[in-house]
Amino acid sequence: MAGRFSLPEVDLSCPICCDIFRDPVVLKCSHSFCAPCLQEYWGPARGRSRVCPLCRSQSVDDPVPSLTLKNLCESYVSLEGNDPEEKAGELYCDPGQMCPHHGEKLKLFCLQDKEPICVVCHTSRRHKQHDCCPVSEALVDVKEKMKSALSSLQEKRDAFDKMKKNYEDTVAHIQVQAQFVERRTREEFEKLHSFLQAEEEAKMEELRREKEQKSEEMRQKIEEMERNIMATSASIRDLEEEMALDDICVLHKCKSTLARANCPIEDPVMAPGALIDVAKYVGSLSYHVWEKMHAIIKYTPVTLDPNTAAPWLILSDDLSSVRDSDEKQKLPNNPERFDPDTSVLGRDGFTFGKHTWDVNVGNNTAWVVGVAKESVKKKEKVSSVLGNGYLCVYFYHKMYFAGTSPLTRLSLKKNPGRITVLLDCDKGRVSFHNADDGSHMYTFKHSITEKVFPYFWVGCQQCPLTVEPREPPVTVAEYC
Repeated sequence: MAGRFSLPEVDLSCPICCDIFRDPVVLKCSHSFCAPCLQEYWGPARGRSRVCPLCRSQSVDDPVPSLTLKNLCESYVSLEGNDPEEKAGELYCDPGQMCPHHGEKLKLFCLQDKEPICVVCHTSRRHKQHDCCPVSEALVDVKEKMKSALSSLQEKRDAFDKMKKNYEDTVAHIQVQAQFVERRTREEFEKLHSFLQAEEEAKMEELRREKEQKSEEMRQKIEEMERNIMATSASIRDLEEEMALDDICVLHKCKSTLARANCPIEDPVMAPGALIDVAKYVGSLSYHVWEKMHAIIKYTPVTLDPNTAAPWLILSDDLSSVRDSDEKQKLPNNPERFDPDTSVLGRDGFTFGKHTWDVNVGNNTAWVVGVAKESVKKKEKVSSVLGNGYLCVYFYHKMYFAGTSPLTRLSLKKNPGRITVLLDCDKGRVSFHNADDGSHMYTFKHSITEKVFPYFWVGCQQCPLTVEPREPPVTVAEYC
């Protein structure tokens, strides 16, 4: 094409529309444009500044038609047999690919400013000495970063979906927990209500019997007093009748009359214990009832926390025993829960004072008993040893060990059926004893610098580990 025509096609194209010039005009700065394109760029109302779209110089005078350029364009079209309408698709350039400052095609990408620029921009003061690369290379790099960002966002969305499902499972589990707590609470209070009702009826029956007995005794006393009153009244009448006589008859009867009047009669006295013993019934009533409640109330010094129990563990309704199972329950994967270790913690932790509890291990073939620090890892399987935050003894493969590092094998004269755990936070000691005979098993000497919780691991399905009940601790205030 260049050999048949002296000017290249790009020199005959308008920088604004990228098409062959139509009615070309030239500005004082020597840049040429299509008259309609320039007028549209300046605006129909000419409210924008009359600046050159390429060099941005002010144009005071009206643009001058360029007849020479017009003739060249017409000759080019007629000589090449090209219709401007047909060439429009080939010469058209998306405005987004053109530099808004210089009208040149955006061929470079400024790595510092993170924006596409033209060749003229690269030499301008704004981007001078900035590192640049071809747009095609930048496009590949940007798409790689976008791909990485997309992958990261997709992973994040998957994590959100997983957490949303966990939240939904948690909501469902909260409903199950609420129903369980409501059922157990009603059962326990029903037991207490039945006991209190029976105790109240027994008290009322005892009061009724004492009231009838004391009342019957008083009725008998009243009848006796009525008989005494009648006899005394008769004697009074006899004396009054004889005193009314004036003759010697008074002297004849005086001996017998005075004998009857002077007959010894004991003065009436109220016998002790006649009244109802009110103090026996109402004095410290609730305390005495509470004393009797020991027969139906069970106190365990450690309550197992179901929110920490591994999904394979089965806890009793009163949260005092735990055993293993084959089936993994559908439970929320909350941070407090052990998984995959088949472990569970006690509900309350300790940082000071002395605490003790007994664990019935029975014929359990695999167990760990002791305390665990609050910071132990719950989402990975770890050995129950001191270095991992555990102070425990355990039984496995018919051998007893203390969880030291390395492990300490324990030689016991008798296999314990019950283990007593003695925790002294102030002295930093955790001792283990055979609760059946009191023999010592092992003592850890380790300072307690954070909260520790009763810890249980069980690997047996037939025989559970059970925290044994104890006498409820009662503190009586002493006054001088």
